[in-house]
Amino acid sequence: MTDAAGAPGLVLSPTASLGAGVAFGAHVVVHDGVVIGDGCTIGDGAVLGKSPTLGARSTASREPLDPLVLEAGVVIGTQAIVFAGAHIGAGAVVADQAMVRERCTVGPDTVVGRASLLDNDVVVGARVKIQSSVYVTGYSVIEDDVFIGPCAMTTNDHTMGRHPTGIRLQGAILRRACRVGGAAVLLPNVEIGEEAFVAAGAVVTATVPPRKVVMGVPARVVRDVSDEDLLENWS
Repeated sequence: MTDAAGAPGLVLSPTASLGAGVAFGAHVVVHDGVVIGDGCTIGDGAVLGKSPTLGARSTASREPLDPLVLEAGVVIGTQAIVFAGAHIGAGAVVADQAMVRERCTVGPDTVVGRASLLDNDVVVGARVKIQSSVYVTGYSVIEDDVFIGPCAMTTNDHTMGRHPTGIRLQGAILRRACRVGGAAVLLPNVEIGEEAFVAAGAVVTATVPPRKVVMGVPARVVRDVSDEDLLENWS
């Protein structure tokens, strides 16, 4: 890693803003207006501030985007792509080959794991742990201290593309400190309650109440989350 002056192959827009102590890998691309805070680290081949390419039937907004903002101490991994209009909180990590799309908000100290994708208009809170190869569909909300296991996915379209143009899709809502196991699938507009636990491989078709453990296809409540297993005992 090196500063902007010595970074090999760096493409840096003259309208981008750099804080103190920013370190770049090789062949980074920084688009117009990007704001990079103090002490950020940008990995090899990362692309910052990319504009989206939308299909004719896309439900995503076509309004002009605000600049991408990386707050202090953010780490962007090798070949990660973070779009214009996103906001990444202080100390967050967007790991290698991950993608964060337009109008996403990622809270401080959150980790977006390797090759994971946050689609457009996703809100992620603080201290969230998103493991490798997770797909978070557009219009989802993830509150603070949530854990999402590898290869889990959310969905936002009950009709699988057969809806009128202009319909706003609805992703999942993951409440504070809930946990979602690896390869679980959350159907559109389900809510996972605070401190709930979704077992690996479950298919969640309906709202999960707070502090319940669900498993199976379709997922069903099997027991309560014990007092000993609450986040307050593990912080």
